[in-house]
Amino acid sequence: MGFIDDHYLLDSDVAVEIYDSIRDLPIVDPHSHADLEEIVVDEGWTDIWEVEGSTDHYVWSMMRKRGVPERKITGDASNKEKWLALAEIFPELAGNPTYEWIHLDLRRQFGIEKPISADTAEEIWTETKQQLDDPSMRPQRLLEEMDVEVLCTTDDPTSDLEAHERAATEVDGIDVCPTWRIDRAVHVEDAAWGEFVEELAASTGTDTSTLSGFLDALAETHDYFHDHGCRASDLSLTEPVSRPVSRQRARTVYRRAHDGHNLTETELRDLQAFLIEAVGKLNAEKDWVTQLHIGPVRDYRDSLAETVGADAGGDVSTQTIELTENLRYFLNRFDDEMEIVLYTVDPTHYPSITTLTRAFPNVSVGPAWWFNDSPHGIEEQLRQVGSVDLLANHAGMVSDSRKLMSFSSRFEMFRRVLANTLGEMVERGQIPTEHATQLGHHLSYDRPKSLYSF
Repeated sequence: MGFIDDHYLLDSDVAVEIYDSIRDLPIVDPHSHADLEEIVVDEGWTDIWEVEGSTDHYVWSMMRKRGVPERKITGDASNKEKWLALAEIFPELAGNPTYEWIHLDLRRQFGIEKPISADTAEEIWTETKQQLDDPSMRPQRLLEEMDVEVLCTTDDPTSDLEAHERAATEVDGIDVCPTWRIDRAVHVEDAAWGEFVEELAASTGTDTSTLSGFLDALAETHDYFHDHGCRASDLSLTEPVSRPVSRQRARTVYRRAHDGHNLTETELRDLQAFLIEAVGKLNAEKDWVTQLHIGPVRDYRDSLAETVGADAGGDVSTQTIELTENLRYFLNRFDDEMEIVLYTVDPTHYPSITTLTRAFPNVSVGPAWWFNDSPHGIEEQLRQVGSVDLLANHAGMVSDSRKLMSFSSRFEMFRRVLANTLGEMVERGQIPTEHATQLGHHLSYDRPKSLYSF
């Protein structure tokens, strides 16, 4: 098998057959961090670092691990200096999915098959820079070439969604949907929560000094997002919390939080539980999907957070969270009322999560996320879901990407691993080829379309 050849990640002829049947299916992406303004403006990029490294904390983390100074990662070095620094250590990234994604990008989008190294860095820089000048390399044309059918962005409730309004008329052939990302509304413990409360008041013209006003303002943004095509909310939590909390109790705690008092742990969790249930009620009324991203410990490396800022590659995962009891009330409260997708950043949580999703037909396991979206991580998760829950009820794939150039590479990796996993089941006599092929098509395309009602 050659490097990223036709049999890449495919160990058998039947895996190749299954992959060939799903490789060209349109991309349906329910969760991304795409810069919609970049897509709408459609001006393109100037160099390979801009498309591969400037927004990617996966790349930044790997460069730091190999001793590249921060100046050549997020600092004031030129883009060419940063690319050359990345290329010099790139052979040492082998085994990490970042190594494969970027090589896939070069092959699929630029037609460049040479491996990245110090010896090829200058040549790749020049060749990609020339190609990026061509109109065919602008964002909208690339999305068309990748056959992206649905693209969901991640948006704060206070967003005016102006870029989405422009996309509706200026981006042809792609359904672009916002996602109601409510972290800032629920993370009452964050110092910036008060700023969000004020921004919410300003964006809706509603007095948010009381719990009722805050909930009314949130509901107004929910309606606004729905009118702009939104069909899902998203919330990231280190540890979920759900339990019945009376409105009177929530009102009292909200008033204390709004007035700047330090909340006790019990008060904090009570208010969060109330707000998460309130979000669930709004979603159930409109038949939205509720996405919960569980487990990240963000900005864990203090020096990085202080010098570079949030989302810079200093986040970690943790095993030490409780899932079953903490999700029990929420899952039962919305049993069969709306679709719920659970993502976990720590793979040791899959055994618990898959038993939860097995118990509730309206709850699904989200794709292998963050530290797990490698060939190994995807395969292990598919095996766990298929053996405990049902592969047919897996949520499918999302890009979770901040860089448009890698959208198709991430989906290609998933589809190849999926085909190989199904192919192995065929080889072992667990499933006939016909059913394996149908399941591959279902998870690659039909499942996300039906789950999110696209």
